[in-house]
Amino acid sequence: LNGSPRSNGNSGYLAGLACDVFSQAGVSHEVIRLGALIIKPCTACDACVKKTCRFCVIKDDMEGLYDKVLACKALLIASTIYWFTYSAQLKLFIDRLYGLWNQEPACFEGKKTGGIFVYGDTDVYSSGAVNAISTLEHMMRYIKAEIVGFAYGTAGDPGDAARNPALIESTRELAGTLVRAVRV
Repeated sequence: LNGSPRSNGNSGYLAGLACDVFSQAGVSHEVIRLGALIIKPCTACDACVKKTCRFCVIKDDMEGLYDKVLACKALLIASTIYWFTYSAQLKLFIDRLYGLWNQEPACFEGKKTGGIFVYGDTDVYSSGAVNAISTLEHMMRYIKAEIVGFAYGTAGDPGDAARNPALIESTRELAGTLVRAVRV
């Protein structure tokens, strides 16, 4: 899941590197660029809790993502860090998973997950990426998904990720870890 609002940003570049690892390992995958979709915010109507709809009453691009989330063995989440956490595009997607989880609470159990985060500051703390990491860890623990790791680093300007060897290597390592995790 590419949570960046930019079509060719650093998050997308790193997601592409991960996809290269998946392709080389023969693992089927799909990049979903959340910034290109219309995903409206949850309205807290609780129709999903009452099961008066399939996952959510809101009719938007999220409808096409529920079955993909159900079917996948792993989720790799990539996002830029804006204002000390992940992007609004990613947050909308995550909030709308509430309906899926309410109707299929076991759907995330054992699903392998990882995160790629880029930021314009100098480190994981001053950038706020630590908040995104912590939030993702807590969420995945609650829904019983398994976090296999994170890749994160400074890449604030367009093209910075391609000039950050440590970030490139940690992204490739994370993708390899996901490949091994889904093959177990």
